[in-house]
Amino acid sequence: MPGNGLWRTKSIEQSISDTDEPDTKLRKDLTAWDLTVFGVAVVIGAGIFTLTASTAGNIAGPSVSLSFVLAAIACALAALCYAEFASTVPVAGSAYTFSYATFGEFAAWIIGWDLVLEFAVGSAAVAKGWSAYLQTTLGLMGLDVKTEVGDGLKFDWGAVLLVAVITTLLVVGTKLSSRVSAVITAIKVAVVLLVIVLGIGYIKAENYSPFIPPAAEGGPAAHTGIEQSLFSLITGYSGSTYGVLGMLAAASIVFFAFIGFDVVATTAEETKNPQKAVPRGILGSLAIVTVLYVAVTLVITGMVPYKELATQPDGTRATLASAFAQNGVDWAATVISVGALAGLTTVVMVLMLGQSRVLFAMSRDGLLPRKLAKTGSHGTPTRITIIVGALVAVAAGFFPAGKLEEMVNVGTLFAFILVSGGVLVLRKTRPDLSRGFRVPLVPLVPILAILACLWLMLNLTALTWIRFIIWMALGVVVYFVYSRRNSVLGKTGDNKVEPEPVVKQGEEPGV
Repeated sequence: MPGNGLWRTKSIEQSISDTDEPDTKLRKDLTAWDLTVFGVAVVIGAGIFTLTASTAGNIAGPSVSLSFVLAAIACALAALCYAEFASTVPVAGSAYTFSYATFGEFAAWIIGWDLVLEFAVGSAAVAKGWSAYLQTTLGLMGLDVKTEVGDGLKFDWGAVLLVAVITTLLVVGTKLSSRVSAVITAIKVAVVLLVIVLGIGYIKAENYSPFIPPAAEGGPAAHTGIEQSLFSLITGYSGSTYGVLGMLAAASIVFFAFIGFDVVATTAEETKNPQKAVPRGILGSLAIVTVLYVAVTLVITGMVPYKELATQPDGTRATLASAFAQNGVDWAATVISVGALAGLTTVVMVLMLGQSRVLFAMSRDGLLPRKLAKTGSHGTPTRITIIVGALVAVAAGFFPAGKLEEMVNVGTLFAFILVSGGVLVLRKTRPDLSRGFRVPLVPLVPILAILACLWLMLNLTALTWIRFIIWMALGVVVYFVYSRRNSVLGKTGDNKVEPEPVVKQGEEPGV
């Protein structure tokens, strides 16, 4: 293909050889255990502490546990595709790098721009959530301290403090970040286990009946116009609270609770044995959190009638602490708040790690300024990490969090679709590649992954789709104004002498 084409692809061999450039070389410190910790660290966060109870009360009732299972299945299908790609292309950048090798430069830029939406917006939103929990925790300790100050332009010093500390940790080294994550993750997993064990004693069997409540028109989850789901807008079906459709709609919302396991793939270049460690990290972390999520939902919906978990007229949303408070276990609220504080800390850390690695890969390819890809003495992309930290700090410090869950969801699902489709393309175009992990039942599994993600996207609101389209249109403008003209691949053309195909000795090429 011509060097200036929109669909020029960057070969797998070329991507791997770029990882050896001295000025942009990342240190290989991580093991399968580190990656599993990162995965659990980022996934167990805001979702399990906030979405579980409110989604049960507003949309699904006790069947919210099935909603988590459905969301987990969609994630698992996509995770298998991520695992194959990451073991085949152990390069920073995750879905961006994978798309560059299969769909071409323009698609890679689009997915990279999309990942900025997922990671940066997610980091800022969760940082503000952390700040709110910090204020709550300080209040429970008898300290009346506001983390957001100012009258007109408000400044959230709590969120900025968190982002500053995390940025420093990420600059110092990914291994240190992993160790910090391991300690904090152990704390929040212990809190989740406490919720399960303690809550079992308060379960009443009658609260599970009916497990899938009868559909009720209107209710807390009902919306009209562009606030309704795209599926409702297209089909004209007004939608229901509860019922089977309520359970399916809830799966699109609780999907937010699983976001982040794909961040594991962004650290492939910093992993000692990526062919084995990355698949284990991705699939292992997803399995752990799925078991915990389903257990928590069963306990919470068994503790109180689901209608008591619905959002109150004043906008107050139910949380895990709400179920314990209604059973007179007030001290659990303090423990859960501390667990949520710990949980959100590692979520912000791993999201910012993923954001910096995606931008690092894009900068190394010239789609962003090449100077940003230079690594520091600690073997981390110092400049990019500091820039990401500054941008997230500004967003979290001065802008209201708003309803960002769906914006993050639509961006992530779009990335999942491209990665799943990329597995099919690369199996066809490069059957000779060495694959440390292979998706079973191809093409069935990737196709099911694409269909599952499309279904979840259809259940997001039309307004979310409009905002997503505007963001992606802005990305197209940036690509044609800057990235296309400065692309390293575009400047060097497609006539590089490439190394021999990466095939292990004794391995037969083929699908």
